[in-house]
Amino acid sequence: MKRKLEITELIFKIISYTLLGIFSLCCLYPFVYAVAAAISGYGPVSNSEIVLLPKDLQFDAFKSMFSNNMFWTSYSNTLFITLYGTLWAMFTAILGAYALSKKRLLFRKVFNFFLVFTMWFSAGIVPQYLNYLATSKIFKSVGIMDDKWLVVIAMGMAAMNIILLRNAFEGVPSEIEEAAIVDGATEMQVLTNVYLPMSKSTIATVTLFFAISRWNGYFWARQMMANSHEHPLQVFIRLRLEDYTNPDTLAGWELRYNYAPDSAIYALVVCSIIPILIIYPFIQKYFAKGVNVGGVKE
Repeated sequence: MKRKLEITELIFKIISYTLLGIFSLCCLYPFVYAVAAAISGYGPVSNSEIVLLPKDLQFDAFKSMFSNNMFWTSYSNTLFITLYGTLWAMFTAILGAYALSKKRLLFRKVFNFFLVFTMWFSAGIVPQYLNYLATSKIFKSVGIMDDKWLVVIAMGMAAMNIILLRNAFEGVPSEIEEAAIVDGATEMQVLTNVYLPMSKSTIATVTLFFAISRWNGYFWARQMMANSHEHPLQVFIRLRLEDYTNPDTLAGWELRYNYAPDSAIYALVVCSIIPILIIYPFIQKYFAKGVNVGGVKE
């Protein structure tokens, strides 16, 4: 039998759900507006008439974008960087976190201190840039000419994510590891058959963190990639934004197209976040649990 809510509890729930509903709508509205602006005509967008629903429906902005070969090239570059960047980052993070979770590791406290130290004091942009330039020269000396690999390999570490994984590994009962070793399991088998399956929530969460970071990566890709055919989607969007705000590009725009320059930008933005919107619901169930398990050390 359900307990009848007291008046104060009822008021609290009403206020909480109302505030959460308003917050959710505030988060959803920019995406809805971007879609509406992307498929609206030139006049309504230019005159700021779009509030929620599209006006003068058209899909030419998306058609123009889909017919641009550079858009598909940048999209494939982003997929490349996200896929291999996430795999490489997870590989290094898991190995590092597993080693740091072991009390028998020599100088364990020193290594953990230096890991946290990088979160307190950053080297800064200039030393990072010089480091990436030196790494790029090393890559080219061994025959790696594609700068996408520089973004994938040289940026494959994140101290916060290693700490989350380390704390999750420390929460695995030592008795299970000891039983696996007694049964003849090697160190790698203990990691893959014991620690990874028992830390799925944190691994899924950290994977999401890495994937979003690689998908949204802009600054270093813009700085380190001189070849436009290697630019990821975020750099492509920024370059198009600069192009669509250029007075020479805007001259006579309304005579050539029935969509506004802003519609083209919104169409690009919508396409850039759709993959994350598709993937996120499948990982969301692990998100809160993974952060709690990896972020709290008993």
